[in-house]
Amino acid sequence: MPAAFGSNNALPGAASTGATTYRGALTLLATLFFMWGFITVINGTLLPHLKSVFDLNYTQTLLFEFVWFIAYFVASIPSAKLIERIGYKKAMVIGLAIMGVGALGMIIAARIPSYGVTMGALFVIASGITLLQVAANPYVAVVGPPETAPSRLNLVQAFNSLGTTLAPLFGGYLILGRSTSGTTTDPSKLTAVERLADAQSVQLPYLIVAAVLVVLAVVIARYRLPDMGAATRRVAAEERRKHSLWKHRNLVFGVPAIFIYLIAEIGVGNVFINFISQPDIGNLTHEQASHYLFLLWGGMMVGRFVGSFVMRSVDAGLVLAVASAAAFAVMLIATFASGQPAMWALISVGLFHSIMFPTIFTLGIRGLGPLTEEGSGLLIMAIAGGALVIVQGWLADRYGLQTSFLLTAACELYVLFYAVWGSKPVVSGGEQPIEDQQLS
Repeated sequence: MPAAFGSNNALPGAASTGATTYRGALTLLATLFFMWGFITVINGTLLPHLKSVFDLNYTQTLLFEFVWFIAYFVASIPSAKLIERIGYKKAMVIGLAIMGVGALGMIIAARIPSYGVTMGALFVIASGITLLQVAANPYVAVVGPPETAPSRLNLVQAFNSLGTTLAPLFGGYLILGRSTSGTTTDPSKLTAVERLADAQSVQLPYLIVAAVLVVLAVVIARYRLPDMGAATRRVAAEERRKHSLWKHRNLVFGVPAIFIYLIAEIGVGNVFINFISQPDIGNLTHEQASHYLFLLWGGMMVGRFVGSFVMRSVDAGLVLAVASAAAFAVMLIATFASGQPAMWALISVGLFHSIMFPTIFTLGIRGLGPLTEEGSGLLIMAIAGGALVIVQGWLADRYGLQTSFLLTAACELYVLFYAVWGSKPVVSGGEQPIEDQQLS
């Protein structure tokens, strides 16, 4: 999932603390990135499970994901205001505590079982993750020497991808592997007793998650994190007032690019198991399909490492254009083919999705100068686009799951448009980007 917030510009707020302190702090921050990536992608195995337990259609199932991602929109601004009042360290602890409360709520929902309580618990978890994102991402940029800030951001993003890669194995074993719906090829024929037993299988994994979150919260609360200091304050309001975000084409088109890309990424991840389990695609149980979901997210992790290396010598816009064109092609195969070709086409889209969020984000804030933080905030709020995955659920119910991938293909086309034209850092009216103005 997305793991970049704020400017990459040098912010020397903690330069005197020492390399050892930086390494310890960065290790703790990496665990946060891992955990929210891990918990977010557990939904990929949780949703087919909930679909069977509550006997839902695709629209009702993906409403869970709608509620999850709408939390980014609802909680982002309150999170920022909370951080202003209590600081970054306390905000991280509170974010973990909120996630822990949500995980315990999932245990309660499983015991009832309740569709509404499950939805509320997931919203609480996502709100906690939002607070962590707003607190931890900008902190990474200043928790060590400014010249190595890009390296630190790439490192924690890799841990985020590691979490998303391992989550399907965890969910597949402890949720789908321990339920009747996850180990049968026709989960629609479960009895009421089997549905109740399946619902309660969620309790153990979320108890483990809650325990880990509590431990992390205690460790961070007791750890002496370097102070970001006054040097990390935003550029003076008077300076920012001279410029307008909306004159920057790369940001104006970048915000919807993030929004639309999230529809594609989340849509694929959350209908993946249901899709490849179908008799004419992979003919697998949900538990078996979860192992292939591991490959989807693993492809994203590999792609980020490869993309980071390639973009040292190749223009980022060109790399994004190639990735989006390839993603469009494989989504057409997944839509119109059947059997193994359709299954592997859907798996491969993870490789092409891998570099999209960080690359769109970087291109979106390019040339913003003193407006970088405001632009970054808009791009983070655009993660709420994942909530519109419910549109894919509606399409799947009305026209078929495979046909619904045309929505994903359309999203890839917008990313291609952004890479080729929308990402160019040209200020409307023919002006130069702010950074170029400052250099001239």
